Amino acid sequence: MLDHIFLSVRDVDRAVAFYTAALAPLGIAHSHDYDGRDGPPGHPDLKGFGAKGRVFFWLRQGEPQGRAVHVGFIANGPAEVDAAYAAAMAAGATDNGAPGARLYYDPRYYAANVFDPDGTSLEFVYKSWQHA
Repeated sequence: MLDHIFLSVRDVDRAVAFYTAALAPLGIAHSHDYDGRDGPPGHPDLKGFGAKGRVFFWLRQGEPQGRAVHVGFIANGPAEVDAAYAAAMAAGATDNGAPGARLYYDPRYYAANVFDPDGTSLEFVYKSWQHA
């Protein structure tokens, strides 16, 4: 299981606004800022997003790798997938697959895909068999 990921973005303020809107339907919020001066030499400033007491998704200023990265965010049902997709599109995402079943994976795999403003591939996904 992953603990965290750092994602490089061209414009941190724009990215924070985008991810704040796009991840809100999933219960993920901008919850912590880290001053890189508090870490070892060269540590970047970070903007952290998380849920349920965990910060696991971090943004940092840098050169995005665009489509070299794909990040999947867990949704708690198809309605959350739909809401996250709509929020991301309203916040400036580019469509990469409207909400629906991904039958090529499994009939119970429901997802939506977008590219963030820097071209990073995002997926909002509900896999019913992975929820209690």
